Amino acid sequence: MPIYRCSFAAVIAFSMIASLSAADLSSQIAAIRKVSREGQGNEAAAAAVRNLSNAAASDLLQILGGFEKASPLAANYLRNSVETIADRHLAAGKPLPVKQLETFVQERTNDPRARRLAYEVLAKVDSTIGDRLIPAMLLDPSPEFRRDAVQRLVAEAESLGKDSADKAKQVYRQALTGATDSDLAKKISESLKKLGDEVDLVSHFGFLTDWRIVGPFDNHDFVGFDTAYAPEEELDFAAKLKAKEGEVSWGEITTSDEFGIVDIAKSVAPHKGAVMYLATFYEAAADRNVEFRFGTPNAWKLWVNGEFLFGRDEYHRGMAIDQYRVPAKLKAGKNVILLKLCQNEQTDDWAQRYQIQIRVCDPSGVAVLPVKSKSRTTSDARPQKNQPQRLTAQAEGASE
Repeated sequence: MPIYRCSFAAVIAFSMIASLSAADLSSQIAAIRKVSREGQGNEAAAAAVRNLSNAAASDLLQILGGFEKASPLAANYLRNSVETIADRHLAAGKPLPVKQLETFVQERTNDPRARRLAYEVLAKVDSTIGDRLIPAMLLDPSPEFRRDAVQRLVAEAESLGKDSADKAKQVYRQALTGATDSDLAKKISESLKKLGDEVDLVSHFGFLTDWRIVGPFDNHDFVGFDTAYAPEEELDFAAKLKAKEGEVSWGEITTSDEFGIVDIAKSVAPHKGAVMYLATFYEAAADRNVEFRFGTPNAWKLWVNGEFLFGRDEYHRGMAIDQYRVPAKLKAGKNVILLKLCQNEQTDDWAQRYQIQIRVCDPSGVAVLPVKSKSRTTSDARPQKNQPQRLTAQAEGASE
């Protein structure tokens, strides 16, 4: 347990601390939660932080509760208050509500940022907290806690000798169940491969690899992003469509990339000033909320069951797994996913990538696989070639 020396100044500072009334505490938290990234509410939030920073340790739990659905900026203000309160008490040699904080950390429905902060506060006074709590967090909804648990198991597997290959495989496989960060999943996959055990990263992450594709449509001078071409009005995979270079039909595109990257430039053509549409089916076991997470260096729009969800009109700012996160509601049964991917006319070497990587997961990053997905082969979920039915939002029964 750390030892904190208490200075005379710290004692004086601590003596000035008094627990705020419940009403005062709530009003200060509310002022912080109203702050916006445009600068609105900054002065009120700064004043509230000063007031909260003088609160008692017994107020920590209520302030941590204020993280729920708070914006990133508001969460930073709240973090500052919590850290100041904790540090003042520790400097003055006064106790923190350790049992209550630990209970807060273990309650998985609490805000992940607040739980992590409470854990960091506890770690200042209890060096055993990691060994006691982290091993049970392999499937925690908080990605940070889950990463800690995965790293512990990876370290355990790495420490095993050559005579313990089977045990190492078992530990690596256990670690993989909680790995949602690409670097850790890839490290585990490579380690298992050396031990003769292959990992299907496509299924592990829930990447969508099999699509129907049509285009190119015109994106000269960036006109394509806001132009509603035929696939946005109605999906008819048997139709011939008027496009940039004449009449086009729907084709197929798939990928064997271990991280699910669909490369249009290599698999179709290195189109420039172009728009391509990609579509696929996703069979869901039940109504549920998910996230579509993807990476692309191109401009894009996403529809699910005929409903436009989100888009970004920007090009070549890099590409990374989970670069974009779009919440969505899937309905039980067949869901129709439509992507619009725009490429600009830049001729620079670094501006030639025309790619998309997309996966379906829960809010914590754990893959949500379609009903018929037993492995990385998802042909059952791909719209079939020359399929005659027309897939409008109404025909598919999509939610309004």
